[in-house]
Amino acid sequence: MLHLRLISPSSRTAEVTAVLERCTGATNIIVLPDAARTPKGDVVLADVARESANEVISDLGWLREEGSIAAENIQLTISKVADEAVAEAPGDPDDAVIWEELAQRVHAESRITWAYLAFLAIATQIAAIGVLQKSIILIVGAMVLGPEFGAIAAICFGLLRGRWHLIAGACRTLVVGFAIAIAVTVACALVSRGLGWIDPSHLRGNSEVQFIVKPDRWSFIVALLAGVAGVLSVTAGKSSALIGVFISVTTVPAAGYAAVAIALGDWPEVAGSVSQLSVNVAGMVIAGTATLVVQHRFWPQVGRASSVRPMRRQQGGG
Repeated sequence: MLHLRLISPSSRTAEVTAVLERCTGATNIIVLPDAARTPKGDVVLADVARESANEVISDLGWLREEGSIAAENIQLTISKVADEAVAEAPGDPDDAVIWEELAQRVHAESRITWAYLAFLAIATQIAAIGVLQKSIILIVGAMVLGPEFGAIAAICFGLLRGRWHLIAGACRTLVVGFAIAIAVTVACALVSRGLGWIDPSHLRGNSEVQFIVKPDRWSFIVALLAGVAGVLSVTAGKSSALIGVFISVTTVPAAGYAAVAIALGDWPEVAGSVSQLSVNVAGMVIAGTATLVVQHRFWPQVGRASSVRPMRRQQGGG
């Protein structure tokens, strides 16, 4: 369940409580008159089943301008009425997508930050070392460390909602992030070449990592599957599944391989790496967007308002 903290102008608190009382899945409603100071008004607390959250947030959208809406996940609730609320709400809590929560999350993860650039640059350098050392372990570690899926998820969400500014920002984050990561890795590789640590022979006889520069139909299929799994893990809050997505696709390894190939002047390998990177990103965007469309339109608890009751059930009733 979600715990909602609502701040409402005193003159409209009755509207807020009416929405909560009509909504299947809302319970434990508390009103604290004149408790809020900034913004000034009444505080309304309630617990809402995840499946019903979209309805409540949509119906109370006017609080964005006149008050406030805050939500947090409840880790533990011991309450008969809460159990009844979850049972009455349509669908399963794990399948529910709270669209406002998703919008804020993808927006935050699609911004260019120092942390994002640092993680991507470090991941790309680890991948480059893995290519040079022919180490699958290092390449897998680089895959896990890469933070790029947040921007890809933002593109998918932007395509679903027609938010072109979000798409543009996420694309800029991907392009700038990979450009800086590759540039830093190229500089490091050039230093290594100048010191005599590496030479063009390091890219020969590396059959263990040739999958990075040879995109094929399987690369695209894996990217499609990873896009579906990635979006599902984000919408369901399953971070462990997202790690599997990182390991499935070769975006960061392709960037690392491209950087090494640039430093060593092997342009055919650069072309293969860039192609692999493009195939993976395109596949994840296509599949991720399609997954969000299905979640929004066809899943029973997503994109469909919860049923409403003509009267609120009594707290002591069954």
